[in-house]
Amino acid sequence: MKSTFAKILSFFLALSILFSTSSFTVDMHFCCNKLVDMAFFSKAKSCMEIVKKKDDNTKKCTSIQEKDCCDNQTIVKEGDDTFKKSNTILTTETIVFLNTFVYSYINLFEGLDENVISYRAYRPPLLSTDIIILNETFLI
Repeated sequence: MKSTFAKILSFFLALSILFSTSSFTVDMHFCCNKLVDMAFFSKAKSCMEIVKKKDDNTKKCTSIQEKDCCDNQTIVKEGDDTFKKSNTILTTETIVFLNTFVYSYINLFEGLDENVISYRAYRPPLLSTDIIILNETFLI
């Protein structure tokens, strides 16, 4: 569950970096306050082929054929490429520390093949006298 969440999060973070650094243009053509054509990365087609000049020059928008009603709008989103590049200078002490840390971390989880009991092959020492009686220490 945790690795799946990490993969999804990293995917969305990569997409956000991609969209924040890229640039694009949206061009829209409106006639009578209605969207007629919309184009990404190119110019929108206008309705000039349909437009026929009329005799009266009223500014009232009643149909698509009126020339004064058409409007083009362009939205430009500029990309941001002002990221700082990190310059890491590794010194001898840093390299030694990193090597020791990695080595100790890898060997931290290394287990034994079986439980080794080092005193299993040895016999206990032989007692010539009973030490409790010799020191006269009795439990009451």
